[in-house]
Amino acid sequence: MVAVAAPRQLPRLLHRYKQALIIGGIVLAWLVLWLLFRNIGTLPLDASALTPLHRWINDINDAVGASRNSNPVFLYFFNEIRLVIDEFVTFVQALIAQPSFGRPVPVIGWLGVVGIAGFVSLAVAGWRVALLTIAGFVFLGLQGLWQESMDTLSLTLAAVVISLLFGIPLGIWAGLSDRANRVMTPVLDFMQTMPTFVYLAPLTLFFLIGPASATIATLIYAAPPAIRITAHAIRSVPRNTVEASESLGATRQQTLVKVLLPSARKTIVLGVNQTIMAALSMVTIAALIDAPGLGKTVVKALQTLDVGTAFNAGLAIVVLAIVLDRVTTAATERRKLPRWAFFGGLGVTGVLVYLSYTYLWAAEFQSDVEIGSSIRQGATAVTEWAQDSLPLITGGFKDFVTFVLINPLQALLAESPWFLVALVIVALSFLIGGVRAAVVSAVCLGLLVATGLWQDSMITLASTLVATIMVMVLGIVVGVWMGRSKRADRFIRPVLDAGQVMPAFVYLVPFLALFSASRFTAIIAAVVFAAPVAIKIIADGIRAVSPTTVEASTALGSSSWQTIVKVQLPMARGALTLAANQGLIYVLSMVVVGGLVGAGALGYDVVAGFSQGQLYGKGLAAGVAIVVLGVMLDRLTQAAAKRWTN
Repeated sequence: MVAVAAPRQLPRLLHRYKQALIIGGIVLAWLVLWLLFRNIGTLPLDASALTPLHRWINDINDAVGASRNSNPVFLYFFNEIRLVIDEFVTFVQALIAQPSFGRPVPVIGWLGVVGIAGFVSLAVAGWRVALLTIAGFVFLGLQGLWQESMDTLSLTLAAVVISLLFGIPLGIWAGLSDRANRVMTPVLDFMQTMPTFVYLAPLTLFFLIGPASATIATLIYAAPPAIRITAHAIRSVPRNTVEASESLGATRQQTLVKVLLPSARKTIVLGVNQTIMAALSMVTIAALIDAPGLGKTVVKALQTLDVGTAFNAGLAIVVLAIVLDRVTTAATERRKLPRWAFFGGLGVTGVLVYLSYTYLWAAEFQSDVEIGSSIRQGATAVTEWAQDSLPLITGGFKDFVTFVLINPLQALLAESPWFLVALVIVALSFLIGGVRAAVVSAVCLGLLVATGLWQDSMITLASTLVATIMVMVLGIVVGVWMGRSKRADRFIRPVLDAGQVMPAFVYLVPFLALFSASRFTAIIAAVVFAAPVAIKIIADGIRAVSPTTVEASTALGSSSWQTIVKVQLPMARGALTLAANQGLIYVLSMVVVGGLVGAGALGYDVVAGFSQGQLYGKGLAAGVAIVVLGVMLDRLTQAAAKRWTN
C-alpha cells in the first residue's frame, strides 16, 4: 500500500509546489542564457556620458534659468512662492540662528533658546523631558555646533509650521469626506513611497538651490504623515459619540470643534511628531541643495572622508532628533502644570530671553567652552584603531557578503541582456501578482530603459535586494525573539525606537569608519537603517498569533523550533510580507545617501547631478529611475502579500 500511495502523492506535491517549480525553471533558464549572452545588450553608459534625454533636460534647465526673471509664470508664481518661503525661513533664522537686524548675533541667543525650549518641554511634557531638553541643547553648544544646530532647527520649524498649516485641515477634510479620502489616499501613498531626495532635483529647477528649496522639499515630504494621521484620528472617533452630539442639536462645526478634535487630539499630536521627525530627516538630506545646518557639515565631512567631523555633526543630529521626539511623544498625554510652576517657568524664561538679547555671553555660545574637538579626535582615533586592528573581522565579513551575495546578483542583473532581464521580471511579476503586476513591471522597466540608465538601475537593484535579504534575516531572528520574549522586547524596543528617529545620514558614519568608502558600506548602512521597522513589524506579527494555537502546538510535543517554523511564522505571513515591503522602501531611500560613500550607480548619478551642472539631466533621470524601481518593488511586494495572505 505504501508503494502504491507514493506515486499517487507525487501529482499532489507537484500541484502544491507548481508555482515554485515554474519560478525555479525561469531562474534556471535565465542562468543558462546569461552564460550564453553575458555582457551583450546591457545598455552601459559611462559616468560622464549623456543620452539625448539627459541633454534635453539640461537644455530645459538652461532655458528655465535664462527666463526666470522674464517669464510671467516665474515672475508671478514660482518666484513669489520662493520669496515668501525664503522670507519666512530668514525670519526664523534671524530669531535664533543668524545675525540680524543690525546685530552681530541673533535676536534670541543661546541662553534664551535653552530657556524657551525648557519651558515648552515643561509645559507639554513634564519636568523630566524638560531636563532632557535643556541638557540636549546645552550639549549642542558644547559640541561647537550651536549655529549649525539652530540653522537645522530653523528650517525644520519653518517647514513643520507650513506643513501643519496645510496638512491638518486637509487631514480633517479627508477624515470627514469619503470622496476626499479616496482622492488623497493614492497621492499620499505615492508621496510616501518616494525616497526623500527625489523631491530635491525638480524643486531646484523651479526654486533654485538654497534654504527656500530645502524648506519646500521638506514641507512636501513632511506633510503626508500629518494628513494621513489626522484623517485616521478623525475617522477613529466612535460613531456613537458623533451621533450623540448630533442628537443634542450640535452643528457640524460644533461637532468638529467640541467632539471630533478633542477626541482625536492624542492621535493628531502623534501626527505632529511624525511630521517633525520627517522634516528633520529631510532637512539634513537637503544639504545636497545647499541647505544650511548640520546636514551640510556631515555632507562635506563625508565627501572628504573626515569621520571625526562627520561623527560630531551626526551626534548633534541624533541629540536634536531625540529631544524633538521625546517632547512631542510626551505631549500626547494630557498634563496640567500647576499655576505656580507655569508662571514661575514663564518668568524665568523671560529673564533668560532678556539676558540673551542684552549680553553677548548669553547670546553667543563661548567657543573656549567646547568638547567638539575632543569628540572629533576621539572618533578619528577609534576609526584608525578599527581600521588597523580589525581588518580580519571587518574585511572578512565585507569580502564574504561581497563575493557570495553582491557580486553574483549584480553580475546576473547588470551583465544579462536588458530584454532578458525584463522578460524574467515580467514573467515573475505575472506569477506573483497576475496580469496587473506584470503590466506595472513592464511599464516600469520600459521607463528604466528610457532613462538611459539601465545598467546603473540593475546595479542599484542588486544592492537593494541584497540589503533587503539581510534586513529580513535580521528581522526574523530578532523579531521572533522579541515576539516570544517580553523581556527581550522591553530591552530591544527602546533601542529600535531610538534608531527610527535618527536621520539617514547618521548611519553612514560608523560604517564608514569600519569599512571605508565602498558600496558595501552603503549596503550595511541601509540594512541598519531599515532593520528597526522590519523587526518591530515581525515582532508584533509573532505576538499576534493566538496563544491558544501556540499552546496546542506545544501540547502536541512540538519543539520551540517546530513551533516557530510551522506555526508562528506561517500565521504571521502578513507581517512578514509587510516587513519585506517596508524594508525595500527604507533600503531604497538610502540609495542616494549611500552615493556619498562610494555606492555608485544611481546614487552616485544623483549626487553628481547636484554637484556638477553638466550632469544635472542625468542626475534627474537617475532620481526618476529610483522612483520607478521603488514603485515596481512596492507593487510586487504588495501583490505577493495579498496572494500569500489569501
